Amino acid sequence: MATPNFLVVGAAKAGTTAVYDYLRQHPDVYMSPLKETNYLALRGRRPDYRGPGDDATINRLSITTASGYAAQFAGVTTEAAVGEASPLYLYDPEVPGRVDDHVPGANVLVVLRHPVERAYSAFLHARRDGREPLGDFAAALADEPARVRAGWEHLWHYAGMGFYAAQLERWYAAVGRDRVHVFLHGELEADPVGALRGCFAFLGVDDTFVPDTRVRSNVSSTTGAPPLDGGVRAALVDVYRDDVARLQGLLERDLSPWLR
Repeated sequence: MATPNFLVVGAAKAGTTAVYDYLRQHPDVYMSPLKETNYLALRGRRPDYRGPGDDATINRLSITTASGYAAQFAGVTTEAAVGEASPLYLYDPEVPGRVDDHVPGANVLVVLRHPVERAYSAFLHARRDGREPLGDFAAALADEPARVRAGWEHLWHYAGMGFYAAQLERWYAAVGRDRVHVFLHGELEADPVGALRGCFAFLGVDDTFVPDTRVRSNVSSTTGAPPLDGGVRAALVDVYRDDVARLQGLLERDLSPWLR
């Protein structure tokens, strides 16, 4: 039975659904039919998240058994790259240490987005789906610690999910830098074919293949939503400042636009 040899691990609301859709177009790539199996995070557990709509989404849809996970890859034929995409994997501190026990040698794709924009996009996503009870982003941020304590799923960790440096460090420590390919949401937006070709090359499949990038999936609608308040943006930029500086060192690239 085939098992994944690569994982798209996040970040949530950084374009992982688009990446999943584009990857599955490649004739040498097989993606699990279910995006966000969450298996490596929730295996052997009965998910019991307590936020609005959690029972109908993450609690019901996550795969927690080895047989259920194996079934996701029963359709593999001759594809060289076999993968799945679960953004929870970047954020969950336990997952990196489990990878080589369950999917030995798997490579890792990471797409990162400006953490403030990622947080606001997650808020808009939850509002779009009727799951976010508050209409004000600042109020939702203030309520975040209480929601975490109450067991709401990671979607509502609006600020918490944006501290990428520690998340990436865990992956580097667990599997090594050579098995992790990091790119940015801005690169995916500006040149999706170029960004995907980098992923194809990393996965060892034909990097001259051009996916159809005209259709965008899972875009959080801004219809009826006010733009992100400048004061809230500035406060969050300050919250992330030290983490972004640390991330710049890890990636050896300029992320100064994230601090403006």
